[in-house]
Amino acid sequence: MTDERQSDEMTRQRNRVRLKLAAWWEANARDLPWRFGRTTPWGVLVSEVMSQQTQMSRVVPYWTAWMASWPDAAALAKASTAEVITAWGRLGYPRRALRLQECARVVAEQYGDRLPDDYDRLLELPGVGDYTASAVSSFAFGRRVPVIDTNIRRVLSRVFLGEESRGGAASRAERDLAADVLPNDVTESVTWNQSVMELGAVVCTAKKPSCESCPVAEDCAFLKAGLQGLGEKRTRPRQRFQGTDRQVRGIVLGALREATGDGVVSRERIERLWADHVQLDACIASLDEDGLIEMLPGGALRLPR
Repeated sequence: MTDERQSDEMTRQRNRVRLKLAAWWEANARDLPWRFGRTTPWGVLVSEVMSQQTQMSRVVPYWTAWMASWPDAAALAKASTAEVITAWGRLGYPRRALRLQECARVVAEQYGDRLPDDYDRLLELPGVGDYTASAVSSFAFGRRVPVIDTNIRRVLSRVFLGEESRGGAASRAERDLAADVLPNDVTESVTWNQSVMELGAVVCTAKKPSCESCPVAEDCAFLKAGLQGLGEKRTRPRQRFQGTDRQVRGIVLGALREATGDGVVSRERIERLWADHVQLDACIASLDEDGLIEMLPGGALRLPR
């Protein structure tokens, strides 16, 4: 096949995939409370921060309660640290909650409680990285910008390259591909980002893709190649949770969130939470360093006021 014919076929493939995915999105998109113009740009940003490394089904109730308490940046900026950490609950990685409040303070004080509407200014906000800035630019403000997350990288790699995306940091080639296949039309680009991400979340999953119900199966190079390398990841030590510092930190924060009265948990009770007191003390020190707890005289703890 000549280069010109190959280029024409690639263009036709991309056009077919775009049309099929747009129709699939229209009929099958999950009805999440921050979608379809039902929340503010700030609400979209909150949903994106909460969704990082967290299953969407877990995020919905937390997002709903959070937005009911703090519907805009100004409201969150005024909340106490203890309230913020408590509301974050078991979403994991609680530093995200504090960074989100830092972001709220900047938006409230420097932008008049209105989230900036372009990628570069979003990227300057505390706790906002490339993915979040891109997602908010596209989903909240309708800008034409490639959004790159794990799901999108997996779908694009499989459909257009016929290869498994192996995780890790996004490569230059993956970023170039995402930019190359992004529709030129602004409205179509937003639908594209949403539909590709959704397909990766519910159909083109990492280990058990539902190829039989995939709207772009006929155009998927990975399926045509026999799904070679399905589920392969970059070689790295298997992560465990049981017995880790992350588990201990979660146990300590859980006890503080559930504390009644003045919210203070005594040293004696803290020591009963975990048998290895050397590890326990190291985790308490790290929580204090992250600003997630207050250490009181005698070793008692509480959430920051």
